[in-house]
Amino acid sequence: MASGPTSSAERIWDFVIVGSGVSGGRIAYELTRGGARCLLLEAGREFSARTFPSNELDYSTQLFWGGGLEVSAHGELGFLRAKVLGGTSIVNQALLDPFDDIAWQDWADRTGIDWFNVGSMQRHYDENLKSVRVSQIAPEHFNKNTRAFIRGFEKQGYHWKPLTRAQGECELGKGSDCIVCLGGCPRDSKQSSLITTIREARKLGLTVESEVEIETLNYDRDEVRLQACQRGQLRHIRAARVVLAAGALGNTKILLKSGLRRRLPALGSAFTCHPQYMSYGYFGESPDAILDSHKGAFQAVKSEEPKFRAQGFKLENVYGPPIGTAMLVPGYGRDHMKWMKRYRYMASMEVATRDEPAGRLSLQGNKLRIEKRPTERDRETIRRGTSTVREILMAAGAQEVLTCTQGFGLHLMGGCPMGTDPARSVVDPEFRVHGMPRLIAADSSVFPSAPGINPSFTIMALSQRATEIALKGKVARA
Repeated sequence: MASGPTSSAERIWDFVIVGSGVSGGRIAYELTRGGARCLLLEAGREFSARTFPSNELDYSTQLFWGGGLEVSAHGELGFLRAKVLGGTSIVNQALLDPFDDIAWQDWADRTGIDWFNVGSMQRHYDENLKSVRVSQIAPEHFNKNTRAFIRGFEKQGYHWKPLTRAQGECELGKGSDCIVCLGGCPRDSKQSSLITTIREARKLGLTVESEVEIETLNYDRDEVRLQACQRGQLRHIRAARVVLAAGALGNTKILLKSGLRRRLPALGSAFTCHPQYMSYGYFGESPDAILDSHKGAFQAVKSEEPKFRAQGFKLENVYGPPIGTAMLVPGYGRDHMKWMKRYRYMASMEVATRDEPAGRLSLQGNKLRIEKRPTERDRETIRRGTSTVREILMAAGAQEVLTCTQGFGLHLMGGCPMGTDPARSVVDPEFRVHGMPRLIAADSSVFPSAPGINPSFTIMALSQRATEIALKGKVARA
């Protein structure tokens, strides 16, 4: 391990981890447990179960980049990206789905990496489960939105399945509403990195600093030097190795601002996400038609239909909070008000598509430009998915179905894709940036394409594999 002066200004850390989500938290824990001296940096603020914002307006502005929403250059997609200690694991729905053969084979074909397969990755999934509580929503706690989802699926002969969730005791029997966890879990039930890894790593000696935004990095043969801004103050941080865990947008922006575009020709390429489109079914306004889809277990089941997987989409049992719903519902004035007045009388279903990795990230001045437009294949996938949602909602008993045309991007991936060819990838099969072995990345930025499956569990697995490699070997000079 690296050695150096002990003062905070001059100390050379063994590892500095930039970003604290499912990758950064996991890597910080594994490295600290392995004996490394680590500093974990997060651009956002630190909250706890007691201090998370209590309403949608406040958590949107305080826990996300861009005040709640970032938008593609052409305005076709809005992106949600957490800015808080714990990263997106604080605001996501904690779904644990391993990749299937379809996803792994696609990655192997694109990258030439032979360990991209179910067999090689299973032990890494298993290792992560040792520190995460896992459960499913019990059928007696399914809310009316979930029951409408199941009813429509079964009438149409489609398969569904309970979701496996990284959560402990949600106290649903006491009237808890899981939708509040979109702004941070007030019960420490959700198994975010803040709970499962960062808390434990701190006990082992991990140093954590929040509100630190990395501006650039300087790479040389002996160390990596980071320039950062913390609450308006300039910071200089030195490390033997740096783990980039700031996600697709964060990692790519740091490397671009550091002037590494020529050295890494694939930097900013293969940006992708899972574009999602909401549809609302209106079930009438009689007293017994009140669904209150925002109450109770927020997301309990999912589509498990091979036809959907083959066509590049999945359907999700979700609902939106009021402000988010108002932003997605099309129309103005009375038309918009008509649907918002129906908030308690609607069920919702979301189509999440597996899009093509055709997006591009670049710098426009000092800001990141996100070029992401649906390809023709993507548009056909969206059409098929939303049409299927309409069919299912009508089968469930909806009188009208409203399809929202504004898409939003979750699970931001790529920008620093993995691969064996430095001309077409940024990160090598051992999670090192090509030609710069002191830089490591194992988060969603290294994805070469969209898997069509929730990525959190696989990010955790890749990060666990990356730390095994990092703790074993010495850094070659480059």
